[in-house]
Amino acid sequence: MLRLVRYLRHYKKESVIGPLFKMLEAFFELLVPLVMADMIDNGIANGEKGYIYKAAFILILFGVLGLVCSLVAQYFAAKASVGFGTELREDLFAHMNRLSYAELDKAGTSTLVTRITSDMNQVQAGVNMILRLFLRSPFIVIGALAAAFLVNVKVAVIFIIAAPILALIIYGIMVLTIPMYSKAQKALDKISLATREGLNGARVIRAFGRQKDETKEFCEDCEDLLKLQKRVGRVSAAMNPLTYVVVNLAIAAIILQGGREVNNGVITQGEVIALVNYMTQILNALVALQILIVSFTKAVASAKRINEVLALQPGILDKEETVSAVEAERKENVPAVRFLNVSFAYPDAKEEALTNLDFSVMRGQTVGIIGGTGSGKSTLVNLLPRFYDVTKGTVLVDGVDVREYPQKELRSKIGIVPQKAVLFSGSIRDNMRWGKADATDEEIEEALEIAQAKEFVDTKEGKLDYKLSQGGRNLSGGQRQRLTIARALVRKPEILILDDSASALDFATDAALRKALAERTRGMTVFMVSQRTTTIQNADLIVVLEDGEVAGIGTHFDLYRDCEVYREICQSQMAAEEEGA
Repeated sequence: MLRLVRYLRHYKKESVIGPLFKMLEAFFELLVPLVMADMIDNGIANGEKGYIYKAAFILILFGVLGLVCSLVAQYFAAKASVGFGTELREDLFAHMNRLSYAELDKAGTSTLVTRITSDMNQVQAGVNMILRLFLRSPFIVIGALAAAFLVNVKVAVIFIIAAPILALIIYGIMVLTIPMYSKAQKALDKISLATREGLNGARVIRAFGRQKDETKEFCEDCEDLLKLQKRVGRVSAAMNPLTYVVVNLAIAAIILQGGREVNNGVITQGEVIALVNYMTQILNALVALQILIVSFTKAVASAKRINEVLALQPGILDKEETVSAVEAERKENVPAVRFLNVSFAYPDAKEEALTNLDFSVMRGQTVGIIGGTGSGKSTLVNLLPRFYDVTKGTVLVDGVDVREYPQKELRSKIGIVPQKAVLFSGSIRDNMRWGKADATDEEIEEALEIAQAKEFVDTKEGKLDYKLSQGGRNLSGGQRQRLTIARALVRKPEILILDDSASALDFATDAALRKALAERTRGMTVFMVSQRTTTIQNADLIVVLEDGEVAGIGTHFDLYRDCEVYREICQSQMAAEEEGA
């Protein structure tokens, strides 16, 4: 939790004013029993109404001042905690965006979502409670003890006995509950994962009639969370009755001992009432402290989880001295892309995903990447924009190691169309400008034409202003793919990566797309990952992968003749007459 205190740096004033006014409120509260004792001993005992009215006015004044102080304290504490939460949430999200694919894979999407939502809310609430109660409750307890000693030392000894017992109870509950809250948050992670999978895979679940099974599994996860929450709830709930028992026994002892002292003429009746009030104030302060401890315990557990994310160091960082994409020398004899003895293994993987890749791609060439499922096709193209760093070897763009480029400039040279078509809520124009922020409508329409998307965009109401729902769910799969291709083309990249991005297109549209790419993107180096041989057979160069290794490199006809793996792929897809051709 202490590591996160730095996010209060812009709210130092609020962080001081809030607790300060809470202490002022506590100060006025501590004066109340003394005024009451004086009212009883000097006003009520002597029957002086004027004295009683005067004391009552002072009590009301203290109440009003305490209320004002409380409102001021709550305002500044809320302002500081909300500001703290905003800055931490922004920093956490920015940090997540700096993480490479490797760290994101390791952490997991569901737990990251939980940590930036549920855990963040717990920490923010904890900060609010700390600013409001952390100083007030101890101040009340210590002030009440001090005031009790001023009234009568013998009776105040009871306070000294009760206070350590209460502190021990609170400390014991806190030690027991912190790990329990951590387990509860992990169980919440599991529920978040199940929810995300259930919503994303709703169609598949229904297609296989698995609604009851998925509901049963989800309910089991919820039951596990319920058991954990019940367990921690029982432990937390024990704090209230235990402290009440101790405090009530202490009050009984005060009344018993106070009665004796009154009979002996050592103290007055008003002073006994004051002592009882001080013990009641200690009880109320401890009740508030219990709430603080529960909130603080949850906040500590959540802060630990947030710190785990912040502790993840991005595996891919820019070097101090990098070469600008503009400065990179573009010689005609230098390959646009060069894989030089490249091997790659995913973190914690036992085997390499890619092994000893070595080939060059000249500027303006179209490269087809094909192979069986899991052969490493997507992994290969993910090394180009440096989503992952190679384990061995070097990936060169324009003759420069990709690790020498600033990431932003390297990726500005590359247009990427991922396997899964990802669109964002907003207009088609907004989505197209992800590729180029200042793209004109003419540039967007040109990209739509090449991607074979203009025809259906023109049929939509508002055309480029047509609003897409989240993920583009109001479009078909093929329409989403064509828009993502157009989005990549808008920026006119030097290198275009199509990662199996035409899988939802029919053969006619796929052929028209390939023709438009060949005719209208001259000078652009294109990497086409595909399962279809028809998509890549006209490529200048085809790379055939098998289990992460290159099984063959060449043109369609050369590979069909010399590469058994490629020939088997072709034969599995072509009709008998196409095989003869």
